[in-house]
Amino acid sequence: MMYFLLGVLSPIILNLLHMTIGIYVVVARGSVMSLGFTAISFLTKSLAMVFLLWLGITEFNLNFKIYVPLLSFFWFFTHIVEAFVIQDYMNRKTPKWLQDIQL
Repeated sequence: MMYFLLGVLSPIILNLLHMTIGIYVVVARGSVMSLGFTAISFLTKSLAMVFLLWLGITEFNLNFKIYVPLLSFFWFFTHIVEAFVIQDYMNRKTPKWLQDIQL
């Protein structure tokens, strides 16, 4: 049960929280401010990942051969989903004429 709570549910909930705040930042403040939030989000998610690793392995004595791949997979998968969702909101917020410019 702890493998599911810490390895699957925790990264999903944490990334959903970051995604919700990220969508708000894109819609309310714009794409440039969202890039700043993304940088800060990287730090907070990294700290949370280290904390979840410590909590699962040290405090709950979970088998690291099972727990670390499980946590890493769901962390990475939800991170990719978050990136595509935020990118979609950024594209919606960007004016059409600016999207057509190729650099």
